[in-house]
Amino acid sequence: MNSKDAMYSWHLSLRVDRPVEGCSIRPHAYMYGKKLDDRDSSTNNSTHNKVCREPPPNHEFSYRWFRGPTIEPCAYEGCPRRTSFSPHDWSKHALGGSGCSLQCVSAQSSLYKATFCNSDCFVKAWKTQYTIQNSSDTNGNNIPQARSSTPLRKRTGSYCDDDRSVGSSNSGNDVNYIPATPGEISVNGGNSNNGNNTTMNNPYSAQSSEDEWIEISRDQLYIPHTEDIGRKLKVEAAAYSVDSGELLMHRVVKTDLVLSRTPEPEKRNLVTAKPAGGGGARFRIVTYNILAEIYATQQQYPYADLWALSWDFRFQNIIREIVDVGPDIVCLQEVQADHYESHLYNAMHEAGFEGVYKQKTRQAMGMTGKVDGCALFWRRTKFHLVESYSIEFNELAQRQVTQGMGLNPRSEEGASILNKLSKDNVAQLVVLETAQPSMTRGNREPNQVCIANTHLYSNKDCPDVKLWQTLHLLQELETFIMARGPANLPLMICGDFNSTPDSAVYDLLSRQLVHPGHPDVNTGDENGPSVLPDIMSITHSHMLGSVYNTVLGEEPKFTNYTMQFKGVLDYMWYSTRNLRPLSAAPIPDESVLTRHGDALPSTQYSSDHLMQISDMQIVSGGSR
Repeated sequence: MNSKDAMYSWHLSLRVDRPVEGCSIRPHAYMYGKKLDDRDSSTNNSTHNKVCREPPPNHEFSYRWFRGPTIEPCAYEGCPRRTSFSPHDWSKHALGGSGCSLQCVSAQSSLYKATFCNSDCFVKAWKTQYTIQNSSDTNGNNIPQARSSTPLRKRTGSYCDDDRSVGSSNSGNDVNYIPATPGEISVNGGNSNNGNNTTMNNPYSAQSSEDEWIEISRDQLYIPHTEDIGRKLKVEAAAYSVDSGELLMHRVVKTDLVLSRTPEPEKRNLVTAKPAGGGGARFRIVTYNILAEIYATQQQYPYADLWALSWDFRFQNIIREIVDVGPDIVCLQEVQADHYESHLYNAMHEAGFEGVYKQKTRQAMGMTGKVDGCALFWRRTKFHLVESYSIEFNELAQRQVTQGMGLNPRSEEGASILNKLSKDNVAQLVVLETAQPSMTRGNREPNQVCIANTHLYSNKDCPDVKLWQTLHLLQELETFIMARGPANLPLMICGDFNSTPDSAVYDLLSRQLVHPGHPDVNTGDENGPSVLPDIMSITHSHMLGSVYNTVLGEEPKFTNYTMQFKGVLDYMWYSTRNLRPLSAAPIPDESVLTRHGDALPSTQYSSDHLMQISDMQIVSGGSR
């Protein structure tokens, strides 16, 4: 094939996530072309795969959504999924790890053509089946038929093939057929371009049994409603030339059954601390690593359903979980920049909160906004914002190398230290003032509180970097608070410290120092250049206590619960001079966490971390 006879194969890919009530779904449509050589020139044409003499032109998509008829999800009468469409019952955990539906293909069985949601239901139903009469030949002799106890597996899931789509069985029979516009395609049958009623040419009429499909939307985005639950949806994507308006290709896929909203989780009860008299303003604060979408992958969490990892599904669970506990201050980590703008800020603002955001200092992972950071919210009727600052640890590293160590950042030593310390982590710092100042016996009580929110470096092999970040965060907070006068400002430091209670980070925060023999400060030369100061200089003046350790007598067993790691990484620290923890919500037991999944995230808990909750009180006079 010479260059002037070059041919191109056009392909239209269309995928849609599993729909769940109230969670927006967006088709993933992509059209691309590939230059063919002699070996590939025999590619078959279809509505979403064809050979042309030119590469695909600039194009845009139009969409149509349809709601299907009610169907029986499982033929086994004892299956809970016959009546329940809760995400809990349709997760791979509930289905025993099976991602396939099954259909009985034994013509002699009473279960012939019956469909089951998983192999367990088929096995149970098979015990109740009976054999029907064999077929006979023209002489009346029985013809034995093969009896099979092995069902035919049918692919299910979000990656739908066109053999599951209406019209797909004939999609390749008339390669010249291209509908003029999506609006001319009839669900219940329609006319082709030449005016004849042609079933073969109508992509929606190949399966006459599916005559109950109703068009419900022509928007790209669709949010399933209550009436969609238990039914399948169907989406058509049609690609049109931007210049000529010509329909280039189209494709239709079905979704899985629409699931209902996730049931509300069990309420987390608060354990109260030993009562103490006096005190000023009270507030409820939470800290929560919500797992950014860029990290919520099937490779990282293979035990979780793909649809349960999608941001639109997890966002609904996360925002409900946060709002339901009635917080006044919310510290969040792993908040993706684009999701803060498109989802989180608006939802929190509608719930009565105002907030600020600081993304990590690295570049986005792919498209704009694909980078995570920290978000801090406060209830508007409870607090007013007085000051807001952000801390970039990369900037602190640059300052240490140039000013603290007097090194040229481009020198070998300076570049090596900067490379080790520049991990893009950030912290937020706000000063909030109560909207209604507390008054006691005519005296004005302290009514301001400083909140710091951070997410430290995650690499377990770099404890010295985490300790360096913690030390410099505490130093920045010291400078900030001391600059505001002799009256100490109440301080809370919340976040994901990526450090367990036996770490040097925990020791520094809780004890104001680190033991010289701690392994985190004796990492050796193989861990790169030394970045920590003399051990006697690793200290600070804050008197801090851990909220959970103070109220419950110990840290939780875990705040991060995955198959790879189970332990405590998240903390709420408070200044013991002028803050008092009144209560804390214990972390749920493992039996609760694993009820709907092997680990987190699951259909119930949409992050791999668990939210910490506490009621705090501002106190005066230096008493606790």
